[in-house]
Amino acid sequence: MTERILVIEDELQIADLLRRGLLYEGYSVEIASDGEAGLSAARDRPPDLVLLDLMLPGIDGLTVCKRLRSGSDVPILILTAKDAVAHRVAGLDAGADDYVIKPFSFDELLARIRALLRRRQPADASGQEVLHFADLRLNTATHETYRGDRRIDLTAREFELLSFFVQHPKQVLTRDVLYDRIWGYDFGGESNIIEVYVRYLRAKLEDGGEPRLIQTVRGVGYALREE
Repeated sequence: MTERILVIEDELQIADLLRRGLLYEGYSVEIASDGEAGLSAARDRPPDLVLLDLMLPGIDGLTVCKRLRSGSDVPILILTAKDAVAHRVAGLDAGADDYVIKPFSFDELLARIRALLRRRQPADASGQEVLHFADLRLNTATHETYRGDRRIDLTAREFELLSFFVQHPKQVLTRDVLYDRIWGYDFGGESNIIEVYVRYLRAKLEDGGEPRLIQTVRGVGYALREE
């Protein structure tokens, strides 16, 4: 089945470039030129992935991202000309799974799109696996996550990171390992994306007052272990 990509971008030249390039790669593409139109399109015709510009007329991109994330786990890849770390963190905090800085390489954009779509594909029912650690349960087919009897809603990237921790219990995982295995490319030495996602996971895993499972190993990385 052809995967659908919703492009929310108000710069007509960029939107047309994306549309033509993505169509050539075999994707189905819908263009929305402002935030309100993008939210309406996502509601009426749920896409498999959203490419979202931050600088939109009317409803800004961060608000669109938050609204999309509140009702869906659709992968969201932000397109932005703002390359400061604070702007990237703001996008991730709003619920985005990844971002690309303008001007961007179309080949790199495609690679990131493919990576996000691969992560969203459910496992075949026959290959369903439930991962366990302490009172954590993760179903790799349905992406359902529980801590005890409490269900936890995770984004696709959060689930992937937590799964990697559960598959390597008690091991100290360095930042380089996490970059390579979860993101697959180098964000650069100034990026704190791992810290951001660990903070997301801790907030969700400990929301019911449960003890911390993702421990910081100072100067090295993180480890999944009970206190």
